[in-house]
Amino acid sequence: MPVDGFGNLLAVNISVPGLSPKYPFVHCTADAEVCQMTTCEGEINAASSLMALVLSGQFEFRKTYWLIAGIAGVNPKYSTIGGVALARYSVQAALQYEFDAREMPENFSTGYVAFGTLGPDHYPTILYGTEVFEVNQALRDVAFNYASKANLSDNEDSKKYRARYKPEGNIFASASSGPSVVKCDTVTSDVYYSGKLLSEAFERTTAIWTNGTGRYCMTAQEDNATLTALIKMAIYNVVDFSRIIIMRTGSNFDRPPPGVTAYEHLLVLQQNGFAVAIKNIYLAGIEIVNGILKDWTPVFDKGIKPCNYIGDIWGSLGGDPDFGPGSLTNGERVKPAV
Repeated sequence: MPVDGFGNLLAVNISVPGLSPKYPFVHCTADAEVCQMTTCEGEINAASSLMALVLSGQFEFRKTYWLIAGIAGVNPKYSTIGGVALARYSVQAALQYEFDAREMPENFSTGYVAFGTLGPDHYPTILYGTEVFEVNQALRDVAFNYASKANLSDNEDSKKYRARYKPEGNIFASASSGPSVVKCDTVTSDVYYSGKLLSEAFERTTAIWTNGTGRYCMTAQEDNATLTALIKMAIYNVVDFSRIIIMRTGSNFDRPPPGVTAYEHLLVLQQNGFAVAIKNIYLAGIEIVNGILKDWTPVFDKGIKPCNYIGDIWGSLGGDPDFGPGSLTNGERVKPAV
């Protein structure tokens, strides 16, 4: 829907070299207060598109708010098809060693092993810097309040698939309920995984890598890549990392309901969640965008001060991460190279 309360989002279409050839334009309203870009799927596409956008020199980003949004696999413990999640953490859980499960040691619970360790469920000792990102919790809470005003969409086909989770009772109560807005975290993986064992392995990874604070409920192929590009530009004060919102909507469950195999769940049965997930990105997202525009002068122009650490696992923006081994620079901000 290109036309809404803030104007026509297709009024201005700006070509940016380096964007995906499938999505080569940034679409903006006539006053350029709101713009939208599509990165194309996957970590490489997301990182390269965001970097091309920010380095293009065609935009001023120092006061820009970023709504990173997409569809996702959803953990039935915390949300459902069509559900909306706003995250504090994004975890690149697939950044690990991997054994084929048929060849892993008998005492291993999963074939995923953190770098620099000798078994599952340990903190990595070799870090790439993109394992965990934490965004502004205070801003996330404000965005949650806006998004919660949305009248979320649903459909009968999604309801039928949700009903398959009812026999599990309270553990999957969220799965069998209708769409709502929740606060929980995302996992990034280019591998489109499905099944109880992999999903539970990444639940544990999320908990361990965030020192027990994070709660995985949505999968993603792009979030950590997008955040990597943004934090590199935040070091140079080109963007403000405290102005990032991560939102995902459930298009399919990450593990099957009782009586359904992982194969059937992923490749045979229709969960019918894509359409409702796409629609709810808009319905929840538009509430956030309109809220920021409406309250720009009293609230958002000056920014919302974080009440938590924000940044990467290295502490690149200063402060001491509440996960991982701590700041690499003794709490100081990384100084831009000159």
